[in-house]
Amino acid sequence: MRFALRLVLLLALLPPPARPAAAQPGPPPRPNLIVILADDLGYGDLSSYGAPDVRTPHTDALIASGVRLAQAYANAPVCSPTRAALLTGRYPDRVGAPGVIRTHPEDSWGYLDPGAVLLPRLLQQAGYHTALVGKWHLGLEAPNLPLLRGFDVFQGFLGDMMDDYTTHLRHGVNYMRFGPDEVRPEGHATDLFTGWAVDYIRARAQAPAPFFLYLAYNAPHTPIQPPPAALDRVRAREPGLSEKRARLVALIEHMDEGIGRVLAALRETGQMERTLIVFTSDNGGDLPAGASCGPLRSGKGNMYEGGLRVPGALAWQGRLPAGAAFAPPVLSMDLLPTLLDAAGVALPPGLDGRSFWPDLNGAPTLPAERPLYFVRREGAERYG
Repeated sequence: MRFALRLVLLLALLPPPARPAAAQPGPPPRPNLIVILADDLGYGDLSSYGAPDVRTPHTDALIASGVRLAQAYANAPVCSPTRAALLTGRYPDRVGAPGVIRTHPEDSWGYLDPGAVLLPRLLQQAGYHTALVGKWHLGLEAPNLPLLRGFDVFQGFLGDMMDDYTTHLRHGVNYMRFGPDEVRPEGHATDLFTGWAVDYIRARAQAPAPFFLYLAYNAPHTPIQPPPAALDRVRAREPGLSEKRARLVALIEHMDEGIGRVLAALRETGQMERTLIVFTSDNGGDLPAGASCGPLRSGKGNMYEGGLRVPGALAWQGRLPAGAAFAPPVLSMDLLPTLLDAAGVALPPGLDGRSFWPDLNGAPTLPAERPLYFVRREGAERYG
């Protein structure tokens, strides 16, 4: 009896057996990142921005599901400089692209700095899979080709614009590529870019690494060539529109249908809640083509508000508040640091853009006012 009592007392004095350590929560998984860039979409050419004759339910729903950028500005009133700013986080003239990079050297006004590090490269180094679908417009040859600047996948168009949405040629030259290979796909360019983006999203659904998809439409850039069915719907719905305006509205609505297919692919593959989506335009609307910049003065190509102010929004289901608005001015170059912040990737030195990700999460850092400048280098007497 005494032995049993001593044993009980001895056991009571022993330390309790070690329990398995509880699993420590790791960092949240990095989001997929999608940037959808329209080409020449005017500030007044979405129904959510007041257009009375345009129906863009998918783009409107995307904007409503996230944070609308109340003062979104392109870094330039034309294509290449804005794209360079978006992908480098720097003012475009500081990375060699103050003007439009064109297919004819005598009329080309920029050359992307080979030493500039682009967003896809930074994300690639952080473990992202990266893809560009659509318009590149930052060079036609090495070293300024998408696969050499950080993209794992490129399916799209190298040049500045297409002379036809179905032949995809520019000055008789084919700039459509799958990776390094020239291809001649059949179909309307907007449908092709949408289809390739959807294929990519589905292909990455079960991949362990997050992805970055840069979906750069060439719509609604000239030539204004909507599919006949889209144009017929607009003519029937808006009989009072001029033919020029009806064609542009139809081209915008056709792009909106494509954006709807991209969003549907995210939902169908269960990736919507882990994907941060940016939507914006590379510059203001092209007024001679029938665009509207709403109440803003002028349009594409000009330094007035209509040439620079663009639609813009960030959406991440369950992470960013739906229906919110962000008031401070932001530029295309601010998207790179903001996306890197959202992905938990360290910002490189030397950026001109400023991250507004902390601001979207309740920690204001971006000043309400900041010095800004815009550039456009061009030839001809008009720009002298």
